[in-house]
Amino acid sequence: MIKDILKDAETRMKSAIQVLVEDLAGIRTGRASPALVEKLPVEYYGVPTPLMQLATISVPEPRTLLIKPFDPSTLKAIEKAILSSNLGLPPNNDGKTIRLNLPPLTEERRRELVKLVHARLEEARVAVRNIRRESHNDLREAEKEKLISEDERKRGEEELQKLTDRYIEEINRLGEKKESEIMEV
Repeated sequence: MIKDILKDAETRMKSAIQVLVEDLAGIRTGRASPALVEKLPVEYYGVPTPLMQLATISVPEPRTLLIKPFDPSTLKAIEKAILSSNLGLPPNNDGKTIRLNLPPLTEERRRELVKLVHARLEEARVAVRNIRRESHNDLREAEKEKLISEDERKRGEEELQKLTDRYIEEINRLGEKKESEIMEV
């Protein structure tokens, strides 16, 4: 019973970390990365479709992204999606491909990005703590229903806290790594 609750909590915490990793990949650092635009929703036949399903995204130079649509008719829609996103990158359309040149980040913009990273980290921490709270309630419920003893519940809570601490530490480590990437000149 306790193992099931802890296993469920760990699975959900892992998925919270995975969401954080994907979020952080989309935050711009000094280098060009396809992750910046991969999930950008593009209006394709009336359906918002991730850019990575409509085009190949490559990095020909450290500060340039090259987007080559599979279907040339989607070029305008991709360009429109880039312009309406909060990337702040003007697309250069040559009729076949779109180039995005990433200008060097200003100190002010770096600080804004670090604030954004901190906000995402806090969201992930809250998600992990909510999972802990729900699992904690499940343990208490199991004790009330006489499925586990008080000692077993306490052991389960200790294990749950260790699990939570481990995932919070992982979130902090990911945040420090991303912050150093952003602040790197």
